[in-house]
Amino acid sequence: MLGSVAEAEDIVQEGFIRWHQADRSDVRSEEAFLVRTITRLCLDHLKSARVRRETYVGNWLPEPIFDPSEDESDSDITLTLMMALERLSPLERAAFLLHDVFGQDFNQISEAISRDPATCRQLASRARNHVQKAKPRFPVSDEQGKSIATAFFNASRTGDMQALQSLLADDVVLYADGGGIRFAAIDPIHSMANVCLFFGDVSRRAAYSLPPLVHEGLIDGLPGFVTAESDGIPQTTALEIEDGKIKAIYVVRNPEKLRHLDFAH
Repeated sequence: MLGSVAEAEDIVQEGFIRWHQADRSDVRSEEAFLVRTITRLCLDHLKSARVRRETYVGNWLPEPIFDPSEDESDSDITLTLMMALERLSPLERAAFLLHDVFGQDFNQISEAISRDPATCRQLASRARNHVQKAKPRFPVSDEQGKSIATAFFNASRTGDMQALQSLLADDVVLYADGGGIRFAAIDPIHSMANVCLFFGDVSRRAAYSLPPLVHEGLIDGLPGFVTAESDGIPQTTALEIEDGKIKAIYVVRNPEKLRHLDFAH
């Protein structure tokens, strides 16, 4: 719902407090009470979150989430899904997640978001259509994804533009989230030529040396890696791959979005 670990933890904590303050004799279903409480807290929070994101410097990306000890290849929550959810209205997002991810029926969702069941069904349907369009048509295997991510890491940071071009789709897009705190492209960078120019400049600034790799594997369900940059702060890079080519590159450099990662301390 929120795209932020810290904000999600705050909402859960507030829900926990309200659960302990509730008169249990009035609670017919613990699950329904908790779902309704958390959902409404999220909806209220999104009103202020959207205002903050309107003044956010540069591209806004969800916080990178992964557990290096677990296999996420079967996870339904991916960065592309999070990006698709971000384009939905808060009510569409809630209806879709409650129904398609958590299996709530529309009568239950109606109670949670204070809309009638027919409206909830329409909200979930519209959201589902948007999400389906965002899903990759041909999911990449873990092995191929790791191979392409490794090749991209080497080519993009050593200035090997020929190798980099061979990995990118013609209409590739680069999104870099620095939050106005660290250097990052303010706007999305479109096309193979422009993305190559960007990484050519990055590699020249670093004297064509490779930064240390902190993690290789899935980031929000996408192939990627984490690097330790020269300023002492890590950055995450996730790759959306389609037909064997990199279609989108998501780089998170905002240190406020990396605090929750074990190696970010």
